[in-house]
Amino acid sequence: MRVSGSIFLASFAVISACSSPGDEAESTAAVGYSESPAMDLKQVAPPPASAPRDAVALEMSKDDRQANMPPAPPQSTRPAGDSIAPSMIIRTGSANIEVDSLELAIERVRLLAQRVGGYIANTSIQSGGEQMRSATLEIKLPANRWGEAITGLRPIGKVEAVNESAEDVGEEFVDLTARVTNARRLEERLVVILATRTGRLADVLAVERELARVREEIERYEGRLRYLKTRVAVSTLSVTVHEPAPIVGAYQGSSVIGEAFKNAWRNFVTFMAGLIASLGFLIPLGIIVLVAAYLARRFMPRRRPGKTEGTDG
Repeated sequence: MRVSGSIFLASFAVISACSSPGDEAESTAAVGYSESPAMDLKQVAPPPASAPRDAVALEMSKDDRQANMPPAPPQSTRPAGDSIAPSMIIRTGSANIEVDSLELAIERVRLLAQRVGGYIANTSIQSGGEQMRSATLEIKLPANRWGEAITGLRPIGKVEAVNESAEDVGEEFVDLTARVTNARRLEERLVVILATRTGRLADVLAVERELARVREEIERYEGRLRYLKTRVAVSTLSVTVHEPAPIVGAYQGSSVIGEAFKNAWRNFVTFMAGLIASLGFLIPLGIIVLVAAYLARRFMPRRRPGKTEGTDG
C-alpha cells in the first residue's frame, strides 16, 4: 500500500510539472472573468484568430458603402484658359416719363444713375415759350443692374413708354477669339522661321512683312474683342422726361367784326406784297417787249402805197 501511494504521488507531480504556463494563464483569466462580471469587456483582448475575420468584414463594409454611394458628377472638360463669356448680350433701351417739374425729374434721374452704379453720359434740354419743356439723359450702367434701373423709373413720374433691345454678339466674339488664336500660332511660326532662316535678303524681308501683317490683324481683333466686352458690360438707357403740354385757348375778349377787319387788312397787305413782288417779273418783261417792237419797226422794210389809176370826172 505504501508503495502504491508513493507511485501515485510521483505521477501527480510529473503531470503538474508538465502542464504549460499558458493554460494556467487561461484558467486564471477565466477565473478572473467569472469572479468579476462587472469588468469592462474592452480590457479583455480578443483572440488572435478573429483578427483576420474582422479585417475582411471591414473591407466588405467599405465596398458596400462605396457601392451604395451616388456616382460622382463628371468633371468639366472645358479648358481652364477659355475666356468666352457665358452670355454676350448688348442691352440698350429708352423710356418716356411725364413729370410735374422738369428740374426735379432731372435730379431724380441723376440719383438713379448713381444708385445703380452708373453715370450720365449725355444730356439735352428743350424749352421755350409755347413748346413742351423736356430733357433727355443718357445713362451708362452695369449690365447686371439693368432690371433695377428699369424698376427705378417709376418713382420719377408717370412712365409712358419703355423700349428695350438686346443684341447677341456671342457668335462674333467666338469667331474673333478663334481668329486671334490662329493668328498667334502663325506669328509664332513666322518668328521661328525668321530666327532660323539664313537665305536671301528678299526672303527675310518677305517674312518680316508677313509677320507685321499678322501682328496688325491680331491687334485689330483684340481691339474688337475689348470693344465687345465693354459694350456687353455697360448698358445704355436713354430717359426722356417732359412736363405736360401747355393748354392754349382762344382769347375771349375778341369780337367777330374786329377779327374780320384784321383778316381783311392781312389779305390786302398780302395782295400788295404779291403785286410788288410780281413787278420784279413784269417790268423786265415789258422792257424786252418794247425793245423788240422798236427794233422791228426800225429794220423791217416799209410797204409803199400802190398807184391807183383814176378816171377824170
